[in-house]
Amino acid sequence: MTMKALVVARSQSLKAARELLGAARTLGGPVTAFCLGSDAASAAEDLRTHGADEILWWDDPAFDASPGEAGFQVLQRACAETAPALVLFAADSAGRDWAPRLAWRLEAGLVTECVGWEVDGAGRLRFKRPVYGGKAMATIVSRHPVQMAVVQPGSFAAPSPVPNPRGTVRRFECIVTGQAESWPRVVERAVEAAGGPALGDAAIIVAGGRGLGGAENFKLLEDLARVLSAAVGASRAAVDEGWAPTSWQIGQTGKSVRPDLYLAIGISGASQHLAGVTRAKTIVAINTDKDAPIFGTARLGVVGDYREILPPLVATLREMLGR
Repeated sequence: MTMKALVVARSQSLKAARELLGAARTLGGPVTAFCLGSDAASAAEDLRTHGADEILWWDDPAFDASPGEAGFQVLQRACAETAPALVLFAADSAGRDWAPRLAWRLEAGLVTECVGWEVDGAGRLRFKRPVYGGKAMATIVSRHPVQMAVVQPGSFAAPSPVPNPRGTVRRFECIVTGQAESWPRVVERAVEAAGGPALGDAAIIVAGGRGLGGAENFKLLEDLARVLSAAVGASRAAVDEGWAPTSWQIGQTGKSVRPDLYLAIGISGASQHLAGVTRAKTIVAINTDKDAPIFGTARLGVVGDYREILPPLVATLREMLGR
């Protein structure tokens, strides 16, 4: 099966863009990458070296001011020009914003939170996505000639750089029109200080939930994460309480992660949270409630008070690891 694909990339999310490129490559057809953002030209060159056949880039100031609306308008025109059969988005805030709106405008089929696909005997794509908090996998076939998928991070491997890339790079000529005062606009940008590995890249994640009881108790998790060179995450309940920043949120409405080790502390294990950790290799849970759903997913579970468990655990790890 061959299918012409369009990969939607943002210059600040190159890792996700490369994975989408790898996904598109599995279909054997031509792959166009469309890069948006202030550093789109260099992002386009990166995707060329990773094997994209055609790379378009666009960096108009309108995107910096209103990325949601300006990006959506330009993507419509890019789809009209390139006529792809499949459009791929990363499962981030931008992809989840653009994909459904673009699917409606183009009368295309859409699968969200896609983790893979296969081709059936009729030559149709059968998309895979987790359902019921990751307890089952749904297979979805689109009835529309144009298909779109929002792909979870880590679902496909990024291709290696090619020795002699032959892809063509050009700036996409498009002027955004009809900018209105009603458009959402970026009024301030703040960069959170990096305190460890990013959630999407971390091999180990220490995450806390409502069972921690307060924001101050996340310090125990940060101590453990520091010793393990891990990232710190949180359930939606903890974020909603204001105990952790939104950037730490893991779950159906947060980030999807795939660490080698996921330490769930004070997290009950609601299906919405588990949807974000279905691809973790090993889950270890600490909770005072022996009937918490998280124990049904965890490989190792400890029933007890984390405030009594974590300090000696951190001390032991420091001694073992020399940190």
